[in-house]
Amino acid sequence: MDMRKALNSMKSLAVDFERAGKPDKVKQLEEEVLELMASYEDCAHLAEAVKDVPGAYQLSDQTTDFKKLIEAEVNKVKGTSRVSGDSQRLLRQFREAVWDVHHAGQPMPGDEQEDVVMTSTQSIILNIKCPITMKPVIELTNPVRCQDCRHIYDKDAIIDYIRRNKAPKCPVAGCPKALPHVARINCDSYLLMEIEESRSSGPGATNASDVEDILDDEEDLVDDDEDGDN
Repeated sequence: MDMRKALNSMKSLAVDFERAGKPDKVKQLEEEVLELMASYEDCAHLAEAVKDVPGAYQLSDQTTDFKKLIEAEVNKVKGTSRVSGDSQRLLRQFREAVWDVHHAGQPMPGDEQEDVVMTSTQSIILNIKCPITMKPVIELTNPVRCQDCRHIYDKDAIIDYIRRNKAPKCPVAGCPKALPHVARINCDSYLLMEIEESRSSGPGATNASDVEDILDDEEDLVDDDEDGDN
């Protein structure tokens, strides 16, 4: 969650630097984003793998090599996890936000025109309010999401809604998806992160000038080290 919040802040900072005509700072931030995303993928894969270890563990007379067991589960997760696609979407958001500073409405180089219809900078949270309680999603204590249509609801409200209707459909206006069973409504592993990301993207984000000072300080330290080596 902290990594995703950092990526969101870095995107906002890159936009500020692009507007200020500082492409070198934008490039530096993108390089840091790539490094952070690599760590994000590693951590996410490990977290998913650790959850699967109890099911993969088998009682034996031999001492279990948990390092190998976890590594095996990580390799399995890498083939099925949505993390890689998620990180690519985050990188796309970063680059698209910077591009839009001077080229809003134009496709990025290499994009087809139809790709602009649904931009990747749109929030992955489809509805900003629970359609039943009308409470903002970012304020929900127990948010859940339909696995089929991806809409988000207040847990108690949607469970009660499903139980009171014989053939319930998603209560979001215009959504045709059916809600056949409460088992299809849950708090998946990414929902809380996405809500927190949406919550933290509002007012109060880090100021670009503050990070610029930090970047400049890092450059000064590098220069000092190089001078010391010489």
